[in-house]
Order: sequence, then C-alpha cells, then structure tokens
Amino acid sequence: MFIQTEHTPNPATLKFLPGRPVLDSGTMEFSDRAAAARSPLAERLFEVPGVTSVFYGADFVSVTKDDGDWQQLKPAILGAIMEHYMSGEPLMADGRVDGDDTPESDEFFDKADAETVEIIKDLIESRVRPAVANDGGDIVFRGFKDGIVYLHMRGACSGCPSSTATLRHGIQNLLKHFVPEVQEVRPI
Repeated sequence: MFIQTEHTPNPATLKFLPGRPVLDSGTMEFSDRAAAARSPLAERLFEVPGVTSVFYGADFVSVTKDDGDWQQLKPAILGAIMEHYMSGEPLMADGRVDGDDTPESDEFFDKADAETVEIIKDLIESRVRPAVANDGGDIVFRGFKDGIVYLHMRGACSGCPSSTATLRHGIQNLLKHFVPEVQEVRPI
C-alpha cells in the first residue's frame, strides 16, 4: 500500500491520501481522543504522540499536530494508516462509511431569508468546499443573520494562518458577487 502525503496551507496539518476512498460522502472530524472512540483509525492516530485532530474527507485523512516535528510524526502516522487498512477493520465502529457529522439542525437563519440561504449554501457546496477539500479541510454553512454569513472551518482550515484571508478575500468576495444581501463572512 502506498500512501501519499500533501502539505496544506496550515503548517500544523498534513493531508494523507491512502489511494482508496475514505468516506463515501460528507466529512468527519475528531477533535480529541474521546471523539475518536467512534473510529478505529482515528483511535490509532490519536495514539501517536502529538496528534491533536483527525479529519476524514472523501479520499483523504488530514492530521493536525501540536508543536511536534513532522519528520518524527509522519512515519508513525503513515504506519497507523497502513496498519488500519491492512487490518480490514471498518472506518467507523458502527460500520458507517458516510460522513457529515454537522447536522443541519445546528443552522440558524430567519425563514424570510430561506431563498438567500439556499443560494449561499449552493455556492459553498459547488465552489468553496471542493477547493478547500484540496487543501485537506472543509467549510460548512452554519448561519445567516443581518447580512453576515457564519461558516464553520474544519480539518486543515481550522486554525490555519491563511484562513482569515480565505474567508475575507476568497469566500466573502465570491458570496458578495453572487448574493448582494451578503455583507460579511465570519468563522464560527
């Protein structure tokens, strides 16, 4: 098994591509060891000293570290991923292979803005999420109020030094161009 790695804009996060699907759909994030108990692979990765977060995309696993050195962490992470796939264990303890651990019930917006929100969500889904997935992360719509779009940044996007620029200059400009009601984009 050959696992490729890619750097992300976030120097604390590395993207691992196992050469096979990880999730059939959606994304999943494990921000601590307790959350990782749902996934044998995430549990293995949290056993590596210095791992602080694990994120699953369609065909990648993003791993975020503390202040440790990638030179020392990378071989252990590669070994944990390879060991998982060679073991034949399921990705999730309950056998699920689809993600999306961000329920729509957490969204907030005025019902009068429902049409505007649908346009915003469509733009995020079709133009923003594929681009940030290439960088090992994800951005999910959380809410819209008083012209402000609230987004949740996950994976490599969470804590990334360039995330503010991505939000302000990339996503905000895109949404303002297509949706005049949008005045600002903020992380949540």
